[in-house]
Amino acid sequence: MTQAKAERIQMTKEAFAKTETTKVYWLGGGGAMINSRGTVIMIDPLLKGFDMKILTDAPLLPEDVPYVDAVIITHCDNDHFSKPTLLEMKDRIGEVHTTHYVASLCEEIGIPAEGHDIHGSFEVNGIKITLTPADHAWQNDSPKHSALRHYEMEDFCGFRIETEDGIIWMPGDSRLMEEQLHQEPMDLILMDISDSRWHIGLEGVKKMAAAYPDTPLLPIHWGCVDAPEWKEFNGDPAVVRDMIVNPERLHVMAVGEAYEL
Repeated sequence: MTQAKAERIQMTKEAFAKTETTKVYWLGGGGAMINSRGTVIMIDPLLKGFDMKILTDAPLLPEDVPYVDAVIITHCDNDHFSKPTLLEMKDRIGEVHTTHYVASLCEEIGIPAEGHDIHGSFEVNGIKITLTPADHAWQNDSPKHSALRHYEMEDFCGFRIETEDGIIWMPGDSRLMEEQLHQEPMDLILMDISDSRWHIGLEGVKKMAAAYPDTPLLPIHWGCVDAPEWKEFNGDPAVVRDMIVNPERLHVMAVGEAYEL
């Protein structure tokens, strides 16, 4: 299988400075960073230490991060819950928020974290963040992982992030759920475009895009891991563009490039 490869832009400390707007940066894979008028929130940062070969490097390293007001984590997979990244940034993270299960995993490695219920909300410097449901318990189909514990729906989430300049929705890794098609309007969707059966899949992308026909889409979870045989990492924005309504709203960004609300 031929992989689409994401371009990369090096991020600098300027990305963390106070701004007059809200900017969203794709960090590669399923991660993102939001700088909303100086409040910096990272979602699922994977900046080093992944156990698979990388096709496109992260736009910065943990040591390049001056300070993050909050890290929010959607689930426990190591391309989203990156222990090496979190441990190296530990002293420069203000808060960590996630599901109850992932909060317990954070505590195990010495990182304080607050766990939340699905549909629960919290605030970071006045930015309201609400956990949205996700269906990604693939571990229960794996003899190796299911032997450790039974994974529940509440162990996985997305995030609805309400900034002064607009609302950003990160659905997270998830099979398409009916509830995900009936969210309140938002101003940007960080859209997983991988075609894995435990992700939204291309038919799911088509349905979600149709449910929010005017919402800008920023494709993520593609072009960064060198694994041509893994559908999870092999989305292609060119394929997605040809199958969604109003394709001009698909903003294909480089890793580390800023999208301004």
